Amino acid sequence: MTKEISDVAAAAAFRRLVSHLQHRHDAENIDLMGLSGFCRNCLADWVMEATNDAGGTMSKDEAREAIHGMPSKDWKRKYQTEATPERLKKMKESMAKNAAPA
Repeated sequence: MTKEISDVAAAAAFRRLVSHLQHRHDAENIDLMGLSGFCRNCLADWVMEATNDAGGTMSKDEAREAIHGMPSKDWKRKYQTEATPERLKKMKESMAKNAAPA
């Protein structure tokens, strides 16, 4: 299915997703993980891996800053709230769905 999406369209959609996530600070990473099994940090890791696989160099901190729109530590300080036991439970249950079938 993803092969049907052109690189140009995929890049535009990716940029729109990043812009949306930079705008919606109320959608915290733990809640994104609880609903979808990925968050801003996951997206940053994927960007870092893709960059490095393509012969470039990008650190984890550089990738997270690119996705967060600011250094990760600043984003956490400004927008991250407490990870309650309920939120952590939901995140763990959602992440378990990410595991590849055996």
